[in-house]
Amino acid sequence: MPGTFTLPASRTELVLEEIRRAILTRELLPGQPLVEMELAQRLGVSKTPVREALKLLSGSGLVTFSSYKGASVSVVDEDLARQVFDVRLLLEPEAVRRTVIAGGGLGEAAEALEAAAAALEAGDRAALSLVNRRFHRALYAGCGNALMVRMLDDVADRVALISVAGWEANAGAKRELTEHKAVLRAARSGKADRAAELLHQHISGFLDRLLAAMAR
Repeated sequence: MPGTFTLPASRTELVLEEIRRAILTRELLPGQPLVEMELAQRLGVSKTPVREALKLLSGSGLVTFSSYKGASVSVVDEDLARQVFDVRLLLEPEAVRRTVIAGGGLGEAAEALEAAAAALEAGDRAALSLVNRRFHRALYAGCGNALMVRMLDDVADRVALISVAGWEANAGAKRELTEHKAVLRAARSGKADRAAELLHQHISGFLDRLLAAMAR
């Protein structure tokens, strides 16, 4: 369309995405201190966008602030996993059921699955985490309840952090992809209740495997 243009991402957004990528690839390890000056030098920016990015990542759960130690990469423990997945189990299957009834989101979900298969084959966990989020969001975004969508979006970074920890502990990424395909097949067939049921099994099964791995 004539006159249409895309604004460049702000420096803070670029820094945020780079730090998020580093966390999700374990380049920055759980519990590792995040020193503003070191990150600024590494990324070739001033401390200001780093400080702003860390605050935003703290709000989404990837970064933890301590009055004594400052910022560090969040650590996935049993309490965090249970809390985040409790929210998902309460909201996401119902949101997906409503999306299927409304007939939305399936094309985007299918594209995300193709991208997930490519990321899995390449061994790119950061990309896999992002397309995993894209798949799930495509299935719940059309539920018709903006508050429900926003609540699920709010835990998306925490879900990504937990997912990477789970894949690392249990090597379940391939299984996740297979389960996603089953959910999408049910959704495309218009079987809203079945899609919701499969998604609930998918989420709860992942949590069970993660907690078992943590216990070991």
